[in-house]
Amino acid sequence: MKLSRRTILQGAGGLAFAVANLPMDALAQAPSAAAGTEAPPILFVHGNGDYDALWMTTLWRMESNGIAHGRMMAVNFTNPTARTDDTVEQANRSSTEDQRRELAAAITELKRRTGASRVALVGNSRGGNSIRNVIKNGGAGDVSHAVLCGTPNHGVFALDDLLGSEFNGRGAFLRGLNEGDSEVTPGVAFLTLRSDGMDKYAQPDGRFIGRPGVPTNVTAEGPELKGATNLVLGAIDHRETAYSPRAFREIYKFIAGREPARIAITPERTVRLGGLVTGAADGVPTNRPVAGATVEVHHVDRESGERRGDVVHRSTTGADGRWGPVEVESAWPLEIVLTSPDAPITHFYRSPFPRSSDVVHLRAARPFTPEDKDAAAVVIMSRPRGYFGLPRDIVLFDGKEPADVHSGVPVDATATLRLSASDVGRNVVAQFNEERIVARAWPASENRIAVAELTY
Repeated sequence: MKLSRRTILQGAGGLAFAVANLPMDALAQAPSAAAGTEAPPILFVHGNGDYDALWMTTLWRMESNGIAHGRMMAVNFTNPTARTDDTVEQANRSSTEDQRRELAAAITELKRRTGASRVALVGNSRGGNSIRNVIKNGGAGDVSHAVLCGTPNHGVFALDDLLGSEFNGRGAFLRGLNEGDSEVTPGVAFLTLRSDGMDKYAQPDGRFIGRPGVPTNVTAEGPELKGATNLVLGAIDHRETAYSPRAFREIYKFIAGREPARIAITPERTVRLGGLVTGAADGVPTNRPVAGATVEVHHVDRESGERRGDVVHRSTTGADGRWGPVEVESAWPLEIVLTSPDAPITHFYRSPFPRSSDVVHLRAARPFTPEDKDAAAVVIMSRPRGYFGLPRDIVLFDGKEPADVHSGVPVDATATLRLSASDVGRNVVAQFNEERIVARAWPASENRIAVAELTY
């Protein structure tokens, strides 16, 4: 009998997850929520350049295990990208102090909403830096648990130059967080989740910082912390340390104090969707709302990608950048068309949404590049909660592997396909493992980009 990854992940009982590298001193870090008690409210914190929508499937899994929607929140940093030098102001980028202030405000808001005295924090990548910064600098009393997923706790690199970088293990910021015999703050239960060698930001070679062949002085163990519970999740990528079903199991178990009843997402028959339209400023992604953007939602045929019936929803964003809400069936594949000022028209082709979400955020595709000039159509495959290129994955576009998807340590969460004139107007198939999405090859001459979002 053939078992797909999707079949295996249908329930916790089918998960043969091994836990590696659990030091004995971490056993003292028992989660405070015992079986039968309510878990603390949970605040999710995204990484560098990202947004809160990446936590969508995690939120659904939490809800499917009885965590009330109102007891969870995901922060959306205004300027999510770090400065080149943390001490030097840089337009549309944030310092560690900017992030600390925004996260502290989000903690206060979640406590107000729920009436809880303490909350649990879960962060991916740079989000873990912000969590540690808040806790170490006066916020420990507000936090019960801290889960750091793929966080470069000892840097993406540890070098004697670029000392102002937040991601330099020898820089002032990380040295301050890591000083002392223990690298965690007393009174808060810490868990780190890391990859066993597939995290692009925990590599001994500097090719991911533009210095191939130069030692980074960082290893796969870089995300671990002295005094924390440190778990190795296997050969997963940087984002999968936070957003994968495997990571969800450990996050839930650590915070709730018990195994999740299920890993699979419990579907709702009718779902309600909405979100925020954001953009970029001078090429830097921001989470500031975009006004005057038009959003259309279409129900499309699963096999052909053709639109079925009339437009399901159309709205134009106001000053708050919000679009929706729209009600759709949970089995519907969708095409969402975003027409945003000063950006290419972007068609998002999405697999069905099994549950309602108010974080279906839309950011227009990047402007056309010189490499696109001879393309009749541009299609971008996007895997928001993971990266492409691992040997264990099958990535296909119309049955062929995209030219910029390579084996080994993953390079990016997107793959760009530049198609010829004969492809314009036809439907093309993007596939990641068992997930298959049909997208239309819109003509680039009309300033359109198709994005096939593989949400597995």
